[in-house]
Amino acid sequence: MPSSSHRPRKRFGQHFLHDPGVLARIIEALDPSPEDFLVEIGPGEGALTRPVLSRTGNIHVIELDRDLAARLSDERITVHQADALAFDFGQFPAGMRIVGNLPYNISTPLLFHLARFAARVRDMHFMLQLEVVERMVAAPSTPQYGRLSVALQARFRMQKLFKVSRGAFRPPPKVDSAVVRLQPLPEMLDIDADLLRTAFSARRKQLRNALMLADSVYAKLGIDPKLRPENLSPGDYARLTEAVRAEKNVVCP
Repeated sequence: MPSSSHRPRKRFGQHFLHDPGVLARIIEALDPSPEDFLVEIGPGEGALTRPVLSRTGNIHVIELDRDLAARLSDERITVHQADALAFDFGQFPAGMRIVGNLPYNISTPLLFHLARFAARVRDMHFMLQLEVVERMVAAPSTPQYGRLSVALQARFRMQKLFKVSRGAFRPPPKVDSAVVRLQPLPEMLDIDADLLRTAFSARRKQLRNALMLADSVYAKLGIDPKLRPENLSPGDYARLTEAVRAEKNVVCP
């Protein structure tokens, strides 16, 4: 397993978790067992990989940094030297569990990518920038609520577990962090990605101006067209998606 001699690379957004107390809390939240199919994104120096292995006996890891991937030499570890943003998680069996200290510079697009595989995961536990976690779990009509909130809440039940201070990492990031748990919903909502993108690109406008839909669409759904995109729930966006598709309206990009 790797040592702490690796020099963090800024272009990969590397901040290595080293605090034993935080690591113990993540393992407690994850509660891995030998029956689990575990996938770790961004294992880095293996600080989390080692305690997971002690509970599961094997793990798949996805690491972009070639040097770190090469140093994860252990017969119990299956290393995928790859970019998680382009990785096909569908190759793993349904019921997989995903864990990781996600690179903060790609966390939002990576979450959107992982959401595509929601039906194939049992749960996901991630360390992320605190601001991102607060956006993930935000309620409608709050400042943090946005496209990421809606897209993830349409597929997952999410819980912010605990905050992590900057000193838990090497080197310390410029922001605080938090650990979040994502569990797929029994029934996921179907929300059109283009509609959602269009809405939140004009989040301060009224719906009738942000989406340019006929007032009859809103009237049929009982949605006030004077509301703003940030006021609608994921369920509202799912109903809008269904109505737009039914009427074959074209949403402007």
